[in-house]
Amino acid sequence: MNTKIAKLGQKGFTLIELIITIVIIGVLAAVAIPKFLDLSNDAEKGVGAGVAAALASGTSVNYGRSKVPNPTICTALNTPAGCVAPIVDCDALNTYRTQLADIPAGYTVTGGAAALPATGSATAGCSITKGSINVPFNAYGS
Repeated sequence: MNTKIAKLGQKGFTLIELIITIVIIGVLAAVAIPKFLDLSNDAEKGVGAGVAAALASGTSVNYGRSKVPNPTICTALNTPAGCVAPIVDCDALNTYRTQLADIPAGYTVTGGAAALPATGSATAGCSITKGSINVPFNAYGS
């Protein structure tokens, strides 16, 4: 009797193919993991830049309010909405920061007595700080 036995085709992967795949995945993981670990610092910097932009915009609106006839000057932190915060330097801006913009906890304005004259042009000197994050921005005085 002549019986034909069909040759079975290769099924599955060889051991060397599996090892090469595992090595490639390991190399990719070794390169990608440090990048993902640094994303939290990049996120903090992004939030700092957003806070700085919000404060720069807030000082612009505050300056505009100071130019209307008979503006109401803020005398304390619980004064009426729409009052003009007396911002002459970065320390005063830090005091009134929560009235000018929605600031997340932990962010402060630094720059000390860097003068912010009410001349209608934004002046550099103030920075947003939280831990090691330090983002400079231009602000208007009033």
